[in-house]
Amino acid sequence: MIFLDYKDRRPIYEQVMERFQEWMLMGVLRQDEKLPSVRALATELSINPNTIQRAYMELERQGYIYSVKGKGSFVADVGQIRDRERELLKADMEALAGRAAGLGVRAEEFTALAEHSYGKAGKCSDRNSESDKTV
Repeated sequence: MIFLDYKDRRPIYEQVMERFQEWMLMGVLRQDEKLPSVRALATELSINPNTIQRAYMELERQGYIYSVKGKGSFVADVGQIRDRERELLKADMEALAGRAAGLGVRAEEFTALAEHSYGKAGKCSDRNSESDKTV
C-alpha cells in the first residue's frame, strides 16, 4: 500500500513516484511487471487520476517504467538505474568519510556509525516492504 503524507511538503505525485522507485530498486516490483492502472490506483488512494498520471509520466521519463498502448504501464529494466544510484551512493560515502576524517573521527568509529545507521535503515525498510506492496 502506498501511504501518503498530507503534511509532507512534497507534492503527492512525488510521494507516489518515490514509493514506486523504492519498490523497483529493491526488487519488490520486477522487470515487466504490470503497474496498477491510473484509474484503479487513483481510486484506491482517493486522489485525482491526473496525479497518478503525472507520477507515471515522470517515472517513464526517468526510465523506471514503459507504457504499452492499450495494455498499461510496466516496470522497465532498472539495472542501469540501480548501478547509477550505487555510484552516487559511493560518491556520497567518500564525501562523508572525508568530512569525518576532517573532524578527527577514527575509521573504526566511522565504520561503527555506518553499520549502526545501516542497521536502523534496514529494519525500517524491512517493515515497509512487508506491508507496503498491496497495489
